[in-house]
Amino acid sequence: MRILRTDDDRFVGLPDYPFLPHYLDVEPGLRMHYVDEGPADASPVLMLHGEPSWSYLYRHMIPVVADAGHRVLAPDLVGFGKSDKPASVDDYSYDRHMAWLKQWLEALDLKNITLVCQNWGSLLGLRLAAELPNRFQRIIVGNGMLPTGETRAPAAFSVWKAFATHSPWFPVSRIVQLGTERTLNKHELAAYEAPFPSTEYKAGARAFPKLVPVSPEDPASNANKAAWKVLETWRKPFITCFSSGDPITRGGDRYMQRRVPGALGQPHITLSGGHFLQEDSPEDFARIILDALKSEMAA
Repeated sequence: MRILRTDDDRFVGLPDYPFLPHYLDVEPGLRMHYVDEGPADASPVLMLHGEPSWSYLYRHMIPVVADAGHRVLAPDLVGFGKSDKPASVDDYSYDRHMAWLKQWLEALDLKNITLVCQNWGSLLGLRLAAELPNRFQRIIVGNGMLPTGETRAPAAFSVWKAFATHSPWFPVSRIVQLGTERTLNKHELAAYEAPFPSTEYKAGARAFPKLVPVSPEDPASNANKAAWKVLETWRKPFITCFSSGDPITRGGDRYMQRRVPGALGQPHITLSGGHFLQEDSPEDFARIILDALKSEMAA
């Protein structure tokens, strides 16, 4: 596997991203970057990003939750952000991403985790919680799902998958802007481009759409079905926090509320915004997290 590493100079002076870098090898020679803010002895809040973003997506939420006394961890998935980037699309699979994240989580020995996940952060995070349930205390999902390939993918997803697979042009910052209702400024757009100095660094971002299970024969379908069997018995808090303007995940919140017992009686909310609700409603999203953590402390 040929591994690329984005030069640190590309991340200098990013707006609203003052966080010290932390790194862990999830395979020999394959380094994962993560943000780790707040008291080290506090229960962790794990924020998982999706496609084609990185931990920068949570920059407005991390300080709010950390300043309230919680430990916030936001890793960059392999192929994204400051993490290393295998150079071939074939280097990426759903199982490999799961193995890398598990290695990271177990090496840090995280317990009593509040999972916050969106987009591919949900495809990976919900599996993680189902496969390591004793490490997770609650789940907060925004614009995400755990597909098994048994229901038809939305038309918008099929278009996106074809574009990511075949287009010679893959403008990461424009893709994030298309999924965000507010207008990102030039510095924010540059921050989303920062991890990718050239096309060859984008293999991980291009790979993700093809890894989503769209039929029961897909490689990850059975593992995701097994995860759903666990989630159907999940009685710890399960909160949905979707946005009003996401054509790909619309309706997924109600679907999960029906299937996950822990969703009953929780303060589910719809926030204004597009697919990247961390950009459109970061303060409100952070407030959902803090309220959930407060309710635990009061219990």
